[in-house]
Amino acid sequence: MSTLLITGATSGLGRYAAVELVRAGHVVLVHGRDAERTERLAAELRAEGDAEAFVADLASLAQVRELAAHVADAHPELDVLVNNAGVGFGVPGAGRELSADGHELRLAVNYLAPVVLTRALLPVLRANAPARIVNVGSAGQEPLVFEDPEFGRGYDGTAAYRRSKFALAAHTFALAEELAGTGVTVNVLHPATFMDTAMVREADVTPWNTVADGAAALLALATRDAGTGRYFDGTRPARAHEAAYDPRVRARLAAVTDQLVRA
Repeated sequence: MSTLLITGATSGLGRYAAVELVRAGHVVLVHGRDAERTERLAAELRAEGDAEAFVADLASLAQVRELAAHVADAHPELDVLVNNAGVGFGVPGAGRELSADGHELRLAVNYLAPVVLTRALLPVLRANAPARIVNVGSAGQEPLVFEDPEFGRGYDGTAAYRRSKFALAAHTFALAEELAGTGVTVNVLHPATFMDTAMVREADVTPWNTVADGAAALLALATRDAGTGRYFDGTRPARAHEAAYDPRVRARLAAVTDQLVRA
């Protein structure tokens, strides 16, 4: 059995997966932004198995680093990281939002936070290989504009979301190459289109799928060997945006990411 950290576990896909995994006998570490909701979920999970709550606002990279330190200290046996937390399109017509660090919010939470969290937890994951990293992405991908990565011009919430998910996919493929031979795999998936979640309802979109529809793929990648450096549409291997496979794009992304994280 594994010890898994799931970010964004207090609702939607993360919550569903946490329940299923703890029922299957895994140790499930649930992350949330709201302390009361996160502790309440952990208490519910402990009625069925082994679970613990961790609280952090992923819009703050300092809190992301603190989260990693707390998890590594409390659970040095961690062998699965599920980067599930995310910010959606937002309310239709809403303006550009900033993270606690002044970054464009969707880029910060959907991309920079999982990059920083993963980097900080890699020593633990490598020590517990075979280990897995699962990044929850989206079929909606749009290449990042490197001249304006923070989307300061012509902002659109849907495009900002898609750019963040493109960055996450490209990062996944680059990280898989970096970790080749270490026993740590990393994959990215689009769970299902427009699941019935708060994120989708906030965007005034009628859900197409249930959370359970999307959870099947997430649970499979979190618990079974599926190779590495791959993109899945549900449970099917698929292709991400073609630019995400371009080594030149990935090199520019890495450089921009390093600048943003240091800033």
